[in-house]
This record gives sequence, C-alpha cells and structure tokens, in this order.
Amino acid sequence: MNQLNRRDFLKGSTAMMTLASFGLFAMDFKDREGPLKVALIGTGWYGKSDLFRLIQVADVEVVALCDVDKNLLKAAGELVSQRQKSKNVPELFGDYRQLLKKHKCDLVLIGSPDHWHALQAIEALKSGAHVYLQKPISVDVIEGEAILAATRKYKRVCQIGTQRKSTPHLIEAKKQIIDTGKLGKISHAEVCCYFHMRANGNPAVEPVPDFFDYEMWTGPAPMRPYDGLPHIRWWRTFMEYGNGITGDMCVHMLDTVRWMLKLGWPSQITSTGGIYVQKEGKSNIADTQTAIFEFPELNVIWQHRTWGNPVDKDYPWAFKIYGEKGMLAGSTMQADYFPYDAKEEKIHFDCVFEREQYPEDVTEDRIELNAAPATRLHMKDWLAAIDKNTLPVADVEDGHISTASCILANISMELGGRALRYDPKTMTVLNDPEATAKLRRPYRGPWVHPEPSEV
Repeated sequence: MNQLNRRDFLKGSTAMMTLASFGLFAMDFKDREGPLKVALIGTGWYGKSDLFRLIQVADVEVVALCDVDKNLLKAAGELVSQRQKSKNVPELFGDYRQLLKKHKCDLVLIGSPDHWHALQAIEALKSGAHVYLQKPISVDVIEGEAILAATRKYKRVCQIGTQRKSTPHLIEAKKQIIDTGKLGKISHAEVCCYFHMRANGNPAVEPVPDFFDYEMWTGPAPMRPYDGLPHIRWWRTFMEYGNGITGDMCVHMLDTVRWMLKLGWPSQITSTGGIYVQKEGKSNIADTQTAIFEFPELNVIWQHRTWGNPVDKDYPWAFKIYGEKGMLAGSTMQADYFPYDAKEEKIHFDCVFEREQYPEDVTEDRIELNAAPATRLHMKDWLAAIDKNTLPVADVEDGHISTASCILANISMELGGRALRYDPKTMTVLNDPEATAKLRRPYRGPWVHPEPSEV
C-alpha cells in the first residue's frame, strides 16, 4: 500500500509543484505596503473560521464585521482582536450596506445564510472589493447569473468556498490517479451524503430577543414565525433560506467531480425525492433524494438520506469515480484508489493536518481540523489570483455551475422528476416555461431580486 502522509506530502517534489500552482509561492504578502483591509459579513461559525484562516496566511487588518445578532457580533469582534496583529477590535455593523459604504475594503468575506449571498456579494463587488463567497453561491439560478455578471463587470476576483479543490490529499489523488489516466475511460461517478443533518424539531413560536434583528436576518426570504435563533443548523432545514441537503452538500462533491474530470454544465438533470421518513417536525427539506447529472458518456449520481446508516462507513460524504481500470473514492478525510486488477496495489491518500504549524487550530471552538489546511490553501490561491489578475481555482463561474445544477435538481424533484436542460446563454430551461419560471425566486419587499443585465 502506498501511504501518503503529511511528511511525504510536504517533502514530495510533485506535491510542492502542486502547491506552487495554487499560489503559495506567487508572492510574499507581507511585503505589501500595509495590510490588506478586510471585512466579514456573517460572523457565525463558518464565517469566523474562514476569516481566521485568512488571518493565518496573509497580512490583513480586519476593519469591520457585520451581523444581525448583536451578541454573536460582539463575541466575534473580541475574537478577531485576539487573533489579528494590531489587536484592534473591528467596527461592528448590523447592516452590510452601511459597512460597505463606510469602509473601502480590499477583501470581503461572506459567510451569511444562503438567501443573503447574492445581494451581499454583488454589493461588495460594486464597492470594489474582491470577494470570498461561501457556497452555495445563491438560492436560485438567476441570482447566480447576476453574481457572475457582477464579478466580470467590476473586474474583481470572486473565490467560492468549494475548497475541496484546495484539499491537499485530493489534489494529490487527482494528480496521481485522474491526470495520469490510471482509471482508464471514466464512465460513471457517484456522490453522496448520509449525515443526519436535518434539524427536524418543533420549537414553539416566541418573541424575538432584543439583540437579534429578525427582520434584517430574513431579508429577501419569506418571513416565518420566529421560533428561536436560526444559527448553525436550524435555518438550513427550511427551503425558504436554502436548497436542502442537495444545495448544501451535493454542491461540494459535484464540484469536486467536475474539477477532477474537467466537466462543464450537465446536459440534463433529473431528480426525485421528498420527505419519506422524518415527517414529524417543521423541516420542509427533503430527507431522501436522488439526482442524475448527465454529461457526455458519463452520469454523476447523487444520493442523500438524513436517516439510517451509510453502506460505506469510510465514505459517508464522498465522491466515487469509476473507470474501466479502477475506482477513486474521496472525502474530506481521505482518498483511495481501488484497482480492478487484483495484482495491482490499492493507493491510499491521507488527510493533511497542520496542528504543529498552526497550534491555535487545536484550541479553536468547533474548528474542522481536516478542512483548515484546505481553507488556508484556498485563501492563498485567492490572493495569488488577485495579485496576478487571473482566475482562482474556485472561480465564481464554476461555483455557479455547481450551485445551479443542484438547484435545478431540486426544481426537477418539485416537478415530479422532470428532465431539465438549462441553457446558460438564454438563462432558460429549454422547452419548459414552468421550470424556467422557477429559476428566479420571488423576493420579499422592499428587497429587489438582482438581474444579470442590471448589476
């Protein structure tokens, strides 16, 4: 067995070349004249995690934070002051528009709930900032088209948080297995998630606390009765704010397969599913779903269940790419090449951890230690793309394709499993006015849905 551990990865010339291609050696950001001015919109768990990874790898000054939860915002300000060199507490805002109006930022990170991504990203791009936008980039397809249009119009670099493309062991697996043709002709792929992520409770309606601006949190989404703080898991369980497990988790693995195999838009998307098991709670996202993303001579099959156990306990959230000579399985934790020839050895790729290099990781609350190196590499790639005026590894167009494909899967499911063919040139579903109408969600006033031609 070929075991790739952290030491081997860092020492290997192939891996070093890979790192170089991702911008690690493009420039020394500490040589810049003064730190880069940074703001974060959305100071929840993942927003802070992204920001802390950026602080670790670049000379930045976090000048502003924005959140509608005053308690969360204040705590984030204190944490940032402890992390950044200046020890300054960033200015705190409850409205991202006020933040962007007051501060001319070089970089804006967006870690808000999905239903806010489009409006906040477009406004940040308009302000002149380069944007790091968490996935999925949008809650509807036309939002994604608008973000893409704004990125190109204002000539900014928008990196999407699909950091599997910057995950060291997956980079190496792609290089050794996919790029060398080791699998032979590839004609099938599977992506899945069997995590029990569906928060399916029945909390009572209650008064909105003084520290939480529920009106602003809801923004363009439909207004639901307030039944507790929506942070972390609760908001993800409603279609009003996202696209369910497919929009949240499939987007990562579908994007990874697309990157590894150099795939563009699917030619056709079909999906079925619904709430089959967990019917007792308020959650309105599917607990079971299957989707087929069709590419030339290749189908990518998605499956999720928020109940039961995964058949393959080693790969509960993963991709599997099947070729005529073998199969490559990958996740955030590991990757494995399984040859069909019994005489050929399996090849295993270990997750890279950086606890020694970044000891603060060990004590950070709720950190995903396996994902931290990937996010740091993702940040470095983003900064290198800005410096070189090139596209980043997770450019907004690829993020849009992966996001929109997952949204189209949900639309197909809603329409009873209808096959959908999306045309990005006309921004329509071909020969399907009913599906086309679902590409744009209605906005709650006074918020106005962004249009690609008007950004």
